[in-house]
Amino acid sequence: MSAQGTPKTAGSTTAEATPKGAWTVTFLLFLFMVVNFADKIVVGLAGVPIMTDLKLEPEQFGLLGSSFFFLFSISTIVVGFIVNKVPTRWVLLTLAVIWSLAQFPMVGTVSFTTLLICRIVLGAGEGPGFSVAAHAIYKWFPDEKRTLPTAILSQGSAFGVILAVPALNWVIVNHSWHYAFGALGIVGLIWVAAWLALGKEGPLEDTQLLAATEPKIPYFQLLTSRTFIGCVAATFGAYWALSLGLTWFTSFIVKGFGFSQTDAGFISILPWVFGATIVILTGWISQVMMARGATTRVARGVLGSVPLVLGGLIIAAMPHVQGAGLQIALLVVGSGLCGAIYVVCPPMLGEFTPASQRGAVIAIYGALYTLAGIIAPAVMGSVIQRAGSTVDGYLTGYTINAVVMIGSGVLGLLLLWPNTEKSRLTRGAAAQPGALKGVVSPT
Repeated sequence: MSAQGTPKTAGSTTAEATPKGAWTVTFLLFLFMVVNFADKIVVGLAGVPIMTDLKLEPEQFGLLGSSFFFLFSISTIVVGFIVNKVPTRWVLLTLAVIWSLAQFPMVGTVSFTTLLICRIVLGAGEGPGFSVAAHAIYKWFPDEKRTLPTAILSQGSAFGVILAVPALNWVIVNHSWHYAFGALGIVGLIWVAAWLALGKEGPLEDTQLLAATEPKIPYFQLLTSRTFIGCVAATFGAYWALSLGLTWFTSFIVKGFGFSQTDAGFISILPWVFGATIVILTGWISQVMMARGATTRVARGVLGSVPLVLGGLIIAAMPHVQGAGLQIALLVVGSGLCGAIYVVCPPMLGEFTPASQRGAVIAIYGALYTLAGIIAPAVMGSVIQRAGSTVDGYLTGYTINAVVMIGSGVLGLLLLWPNTEKSRLTRGAAAQPGALKGVVSPT
């Protein structure tokens, strides 16, 4: 194990022990993502009651779903550069406080405008969440051991939905959707207290020392590398599907097929249960493949991209089959397969990015692919409002989703070559140490 303050260069292959406390921090950050995604799902879960109470048209509700992402990308980039300098422990704490406080205004009677503003603020606080958490975890695990912790971190999204949906749906059905927001605010503050007591900074990297001593690669080279572009493109398609699941899936079950709010709440869990299985399997398979000598091109790039293409093809079949049960099953499986890409992309970026620049690069990656969260819910709302029937509108929207997923998966297969990317960029850094030292870093 590296001592505190002993820098590790990006891509080091020296075997390292996992520091004591690494899995405790991983579990806390898993819970961090559980709260993060519970916050995200509540509007989609309460979609029908919200539309009824506030008398919203589908386009307005689509705007509400998209509003969460208005400042999502901007805050992600800003905070990404901050964590190059500031300990992640305090950044994560600040983000969780913002999430919690943004929920409480919805407990009372609110207008559409108030709800919209609170979701924008919540999105600004939650935008950097996954990127900062991944950066924090990588201070506890060397590169060859990062895929499984990343999978566990990604699992927080699935469990955030699996655990929150029954509880929040019970509150919505038996009390009101207003109190569901309040419950999430309280849960967020409980996590803040736990993190204050147990959260620590990882000992494998000293960010300030690395910033002073580690060779830098110009951000332009990092952000225009084909693997970075491939990660953004591939995850964009996955996030298109995820944002539709967060915003429209429950409404699809209720309005498209006539299920009750209670039944729809249980059905809404299914994509996340299946997706959770995919995430853990991907992390485990990837780590086993690498231990057996597979390149990261195969064990990460191909392993993450193929499920996207397959998932898109499955969703594309939805309009061509009969029966609500079969259509829902195809949507569950197709959407769930997207989870594989979230597991492999952050470790791929970490392979060739210097540790002192990694926080910003992973954050910019997150900021770009989550732009799908602005576009997808609004597109679905517009398609539904203009369709001949509600079901036709949903099926057309999901067909668009399928095309985006297939295209992004193909781009991933073409562009994700992290092992050769690492060699090319590090050769350049070694060949031009003087030039690299003269590069002015935006951090």
